[in-house]
This record gives sequence, structure tokens and C-alpha cells, in this order.
Amino acid sequence: MTTLVLASTSPYRKELLQRLQLPFVTASPDIDETPLENETAAETANRLAIEKAKAVTDQFPNALIIGSDQVALLNGQQLGKPGTHERAVVQLRAMRGQTMIFHTALALLDSKTGKVWEKVVPYEIKMRDYSDELIETYLQIEKPYNCAGSAKTEGLGTILIEWMRGDDPSAIIGLPLIALTSMLNEAGLPPLGVK
Repeated sequence: MTTLVLASTSPYRKELLQRLQLPFVTASPDIDETPLENETAAETANRLAIEKAKAVTDQFPNALIIGSDQVALLNGQQLGKPGTHERAVVQLRAMRGQTMIFHTALALLDSKTGKVWEKVVPYEIKMRDYSDELIETYLQIEKPYNCAGSAKTEGLGTILIEWMRGDDPSAIIGLPLIALTSMLNEAGLPPLGVK
């Protein structure tokens, strides 16, 4: 049987992939996530998803490897993972009352053949006009410093959101399962063993 690999250490992506009830292993891709000059948010996310999958091919030469990345776009500016409390405060203040698009890219790499399936799934989010006090309280509780845009929709971040629009609710959490299911079917590894 083909090995399925999630090239991510994200507990959220792992939890999402478990929903498909396929056995898989995880691997940590070590890549530079810096956007390239003149690269759109969708292009950055897509490139990084593919690079993450390719980064672990030496460890898994006969596998289907999943890479995923997410980049938020606010007024033409890419928002990545804040990394620190201070940067998260800056991000959340800038996002207040604004509409953003989160671009979640998915890549499925067949490491034996080199074939890559790829897709970017956009998700639109309108943030509430929240207070600085709410930002601080939220960050102290949630600590979303490894989350693009500093607001985790799968957690308490929903209190900061006015509305969300998109085709795949799992995409906003970090792994578009609807697109992944189609890719896995094409690759010959359908969830539940049935197309």
C-alpha cells in the first residue's frame, strides 16, 4: 500500500487529515517561508505547499506527500504567521473591521513519479470592529502566534470574525479536504477505499 505523508507538524492539519480515515505519517518540512518579490499571496502559498511536499521526498521515495500552506492577504499586503505577541497585536489591529482573503494551497506529490496535483482555495473573512482590550485578552488566551493572520477560526478566534465565505470550511483551518479528496481519488488512494 502507498504511504501517505503529511509534510507538516501542524496539529490542526493532522486533525483534519484524520477525518479522512486514511493511515498516514507526518514529517517536518524545513523550508524558508519568505515570500518572493512580486509574488501574489496565492502564488506564495502554492509555491510553499509544493516545496513542503518536496522537502521530505528523500525520506519517502515511494509515497503520496501532502504539502499545504496558507497566506492571508489584507489590502494587498501578505500576512504570515506573527511569531510573537507584539506582531500578532499589530496584525489584529490592522485587520480590525477589514475583509481579508486567506489563500490555502494544497499540493499532493507522488514521490515515485514526480507528479504533483495542486490547488489554491481562497476563503474570505470579514473581521469585527473589536477593541484593543479584546485583542489583548484573546491573544493571552489563544496564543495564535503560529497562525497566519493571528486569528484561529477553529478556536476562540471566531469572536473576532463578523462573517466567513468560501467553498471548503476545512481550508480556513489549513488543509482543504474537499480538494484533497479529489486529488487522492485521482492518485488511486480514495478515502474509505472507495471512489
